[in-house]
Amino acid sequence: MLRYTHDTVPSQFVEAGGVRYAYRRFGEPNGTPLVFFQHFMGNLDDHDSALTDAFAQEREVILFNNAGVASSGGRTPDTIEQMARDAGTFIHAVGLTVIDILAHSMGGLVGQQVALDRPELVRKLILVGTAPRGGQGLGAMPPETEALFFETYDRQEDMWLPILFSPSKESQAAGRSYVERITARLDRDAPVAPEAVQAQAAAIGTWGARMDDTYGYLAGLKQPTLVVNGNNDIIVPTVNSYLLQQHAPNAQLILYPDANHGAHHQYPELFVKHAKLFLDSE
Repeated sequence: MLRYTHDTVPSQFVEAGGVRYAYRRFGEPNGTPLVFFQHFMGNLDDHDSALTDAFAQEREVILFNNAGVASSGGRTPDTIEQMARDAGTFIHAVGLTVIDILAHSMGGLVGQQVALDRPELVRKLILVGTAPRGGQGLGAMPPETEALFFETYDRQEDMWLPILFSPSKESQAAGRSYVERITARLDRDAPVAPEAVQAQAAAIGTWGARMDDTYGYLAGLKQPTLVVNGNNDIIVPTVNSYLLQQHAPNAQLILYPDANHGAHHQYPELFVKHAKLFLDSE
């Protein structure tokens, strides 16, 4: 049987709810499939093969572009709630009835909402570099930090070096390794259109503006949840990871040192080890 890897698995498409969703699916068809929810401005290619190939040794891995993103059709909604509904439509369309979620940044907002809306669907939840609704600094980052997303580079993927990694020599070296991994695939996904970026930014801003100092909605997030971040996340401030762990009833927290918004890309082997322990535990 042909064994696909992150860099060789073909993109597939499924029509559902009037949207043509792009996705990649590979790995061992054992246990609960792991669905990755992507970050702001990310497409299929921005997922990390050091993570996906490691998880795919033991379970199915599903990567997808939500509505209106990159090679998916439709229009990107400007609310997290609709993004979650669209994600649920995709998950149903590819025949999944129980999943684990690994969600980064904006994907973590969407992943939370899917878990709240569809508790029977989501078994376990890994939230990386993300925040609760109304989280601190969410959607209101300093102008110099926001500008990092719109710098132009000879190799545009180098934009992720200051966004995902700390300024230290060690972290930047890990960042360059990550960029090499995400640019290795020859069959590339479409870029994320400016209209989709604008809608995503609006959705994040609206989610962040819904302040509630009690974070009471997190009481409904009853799934076992692993919260992961770097010790100094400049995109979604690290304090939000504490808030998630403190207010979700079944959450645990891991912070990695000398790390920014992409801690799981900086420490892929350690992150996979921690994540597998969490996913495989009773």
